[in-house]
Amino acid sequence: MNQDGVRKPIRLQQEELISSLPERIGSVRLDYSHYPGKDLYSDGAIEDELLGIVKNASKVEYQELIEEKNSWPILYHLSPLRANIVDWLPITKEHKVLEIGSGCGAITDKLAQKAGEVTCVDLSARRSHINAWRNQDQDNITIHVGNFKDIEPELPADYDFVCLIGVFEYGASYIPSKTPYEDFLKIMLRHVKKSGHLVIAIENKLGLKYFAGCKEDHLGTWFSGLEGYPDGGSARTFSRKGLCRILESCGVSDYSFYYPYPDYKFPTVIYSDRRLPVVGELTDNIRNFDRDRLITFNEKYVYDGLIEDGSFPDFSNSFMVITGEMPQATYVKYSNDRAESYQLCTALLETAEGREIRKYPLTEQAKGHVREMEHSCRLLKERYAGSDLRINECTLPADGSYAGFDFEEGVTLEELMDKALFQDDTEEFERLFERYLQLISYGEDSGVTDYDLIFANILVKDDRFTVIDYEWTMEEKISTKEIAFRAIYCYILEEERRNKLDLDRIMNKLHITQQEAEEYRAREEAFQKKVTGKHKSMGEIRAGIGTYCIDVKKLAKGHLQKILDERIQVYRDFGEGFSEQNSEYLPDVYADEDTIEVDIPFDGNVRALRVDPADRSCIVRMEEVLLNGSRVQLSDKNFATNGRKVKDQTWVFATMDPGMTFSVLEMPVTGENTLHLRMKLSPVAMDMAFDVMNGCKHLFRKG
Repeated sequence: MNQDGVRKPIRLQQEELISSLPERIGSVRLDYSHYPGKDLYSDGAIEDELLGIVKNASKVEYQELIEEKNSWPILYHLSPLRANIVDWLPITKEHKVLEIGSGCGAITDKLAQKAGEVTCVDLSARRSHINAWRNQDQDNITIHVGNFKDIEPELPADYDFVCLIGVFEYGASYIPSKTPYEDFLKIMLRHVKKSGHLVIAIENKLGLKYFAGCKEDHLGTWFSGLEGYPDGGSARTFSRKGLCRILESCGVSDYSFYYPYPDYKFPTVIYSDRRLPVVGELTDNIRNFDRDRLITFNEKYVYDGLIEDGSFPDFSNSFMVITGEMPQATYVKYSNDRAESYQLCTALLETAEGREIRKYPLTEQAKGHVREMEHSCRLLKERYAGSDLRINECTLPADGSYAGFDFEEGVTLEELMDKALFQDDTEEFERLFERYLQLISYGEDSGVTDYDLIFANILVKDDRFTVIDYEWTMEEKISTKEIAFRAIYCYILEEERRNKLDLDRIMNKLHITQQEAEEYRAREEAFQKKVTGKHKSMGEIRAGIGTYCIDVKKLAKGHLQKILDERIQVYRDFGEGFSEQNSEYLPDVYADEDTIEVDIPFDGNVRALRVDPADRSCIVRMEEVLLNGSRVQLSDKNFATNGRKVKDQTWVFATMDPGMTFSVLEMPVTGENTLHLRMKLSPVAMDMAFDVMNGCKHLFRKG
């Protein structure tokens, strides 16, 4: 202790400090050979909280904690949806993987499950400890803690996959050179074996979400990426063409683009140039978990236009770039926001035998659910044998690791119904719905029902209807009208413009009573709880975190109204009365929130002035009237209003066109004059203004 009795801080040498750090956490190895002795960046208390969670909670508890905490960092670091970005990659136990910027291990977890060996590099010891604790049961992870520049020269050059997930944009931080991103890319390519892949996931500088009002991910400011980062910052994102230029300048010509949707952080779908989104698919666009956002337009409708024009790849919110041979998967859709027994992903593969759809279980518990699909296929084929409704074939491989389906060409019944509805082709819509009813009602008494026989799960080609997804087939009898009601119910809920559908007409056609409709909705609610395991949706989690969406159209309307409210209109009477022709608006007349202060010039030809202080009902108290600098005493001879005087110098106006007339001929005017006014104005509702006026009348009569 010093002379004041304060304990002196202990100063550890770097070697002593590093020797105090754990070289193993569980089965995970940590290497501090190049650790500088302190973390150069930290999120502070949130990292302490994360460390406490991964030390004391199992991974199956993460979702419950995410829903309980209502915290963006907790969601970001612990959500299993983060790993979707690499889950679909063809990584096997024969592969070595290098992950740069591994952080708290959200991606490391999945890589370790898939690969034989995973090498991580991260600057932060704290984050690396979080990574190690959450993955302590994995014996194939080594984490190098320290600066990338120091660690990189010692890394092998034979990795099958090198992953830069949300890292490439920080290239200038890793490589301080004139061409940091090109140099960073060249360095990383050194560590990819000849048959290997470099994987980059990054936000698109021109992502539609930024035009639509989301803040730039790294700076947290509106439009900064679109404007070319005028205020600087440590990160840079790129357009599709920008990334292509960097790749090709480094000699990379063999690469493929993929498009994680809604973005690479929490992707639910991975698109590719071989399977781009179709009109109507991109509906999950309110994803501002970390910050408030603007709503400048409806992204779904803009996406639809971009898709029709072939421009979607340039405006995808995120990119995933993979060098080397293209993976077989051209499209992957994740359904892992469900109860563990139903979590799966659906992949469209291009194999030597042609296109194939496969559904893979994502958990041990979901394996039975996926295998059951072959049985469902047989049951539905038996029910609909002899009808015109086809059931897409399902087969299982010998190991039962996935359910395989034939790839079918066509458009969904949903798309056809949308086209008819939006073109006001009622006859065609009803024809399609009638055909749907006719087909699904076949074999109703069989005791087998596809509960999810919605329009999106039926593919149509040349009037041939094929059920392409029958995941929720049940061995029980459910009436055709309930299945049709659910299809219509889901159809309307998923798209605002479908509200134009005459639902009463549909209900009458199906002979559904109000009580039956309530029963069907209750069954649907119970079904959704079963599927989700009562977990919150990402939309509910966003609402819990408490970020806001600000509608620019409403904001603009309010702002415009504010501009209108903060101006006055002045009329000049040259002897022919007041007219719009001889009037003008004077803006910016408010000295503070409720005080109008204005100078109105007029010449000797003006006989009267009329001032309209607002376009709404209000109360006005006149505080000062000066003519050419001299005080004017208002009287019935020189002043009149269309309001009612409530007390000295105060008037209430129960009109949307309040006006005050100054008879300047009754004032000491000269050739050039200035009327100075200062007044307090308070808007009031019209009915309140009438109440005040009537109260004044009552008081006047009593007097």
